[in-house]
Order: sequence, then C-alpha cells, then structure tokens
Amino acid sequence: MTTTVPDDRARAPRFQWVIAEPVIAAVAARAAVGVPGVVRLEPGLTGLASHVGRSTRQKIKGLAPAATEGVRVTAERRSVMPSIVPSISRVSVDLVTAGGHQAAAVARAVQREVTRAVADATGLTPQAVMVSIMDVDTDTDTDTGMDTDGTGVW
Repeated sequence: MTTTVPDDRARAPRFQWVIAEPVIAAVAARAAVGVPGVVRLEPGLTGLASHVGRSTRQKIKGLAPAATEGVRVTAERRSVMPSIVPSISRVSVDLVTAGGHQAAAVARAVQREVTRAVADATGLTPQAVMVSIMDVDTDTDTDTGMDTDGTGVW
C-alpha cells in the first residue's frame, strides 16, 4: 500500500510511504495474541499457503519473518483528488480461545485491540476487523495460560 503526502503550498507530492500488508498483519497478530483468552492464532489453508511462500522468500533474503499466521489483511486504494488514499478495508483474525473465557467477549476485545494497534502503528484505521473463533481449547488453564500438563500452549 503506497500513499503520497502532498506539499500543502505547492500541491505537489513531497514524499511517499509504503506499508506492506504483511506488516499490518504482523501488527494485528501481535495485538491479538496479547488479548486475555486468546490461546493462539490458527491459520486456515489459505493462510498456511501464503505464509510458507512469504517466509521462504524472507529466509532466502536472510530476514526473520514476522508472525502473521492466522491474520489476513485486505487493503484498497481510493482515488481522492489529487492523489490515491490507501485504506485498510478488512483485517481477518482466526484464533483459538481458552475454555474459561467467553468467546464473544474475547472476539470483541480482539477487534478493539487490533483496531487500536493498527491505527497506532500505521495511522490507518481498519474499516472492519473480523474475528473467527476456530476452536475453544478446554485444556488450557485460563489463569496461567499453560496446558493442564504444564507444557505451555505454544
């Protein structure tokens, strides 16, 4: 996603900044896993395929891939004279909740936290944050975040 910041006096482009969708996804993923009641993000088949391709390219280039599994970002560019204004139309988050938390309350908290984190990091506010609860992990202790056998959820 690219946007041009115009010079107010000359009405000419001053500079451009670029925010790639994987960067927004990484910000959203970090925000989502920090919400109490979220055990982990759960990528679907499409998410797994895109993650493998992206992480392979980054490893070839010697970069450490950011965790984005379970998060998809859809961006659009709207034409507003005199330039193109980017917007984030949708952030989709697929996750697993802990059994001791209300799934709907966790989903609402994830929506709020992802919206806040993306806006703080990029200056762009998602038009929608869609949360899909893929599973409820009843084996997770809601107080410690550990599996009942003590090994941890990750």
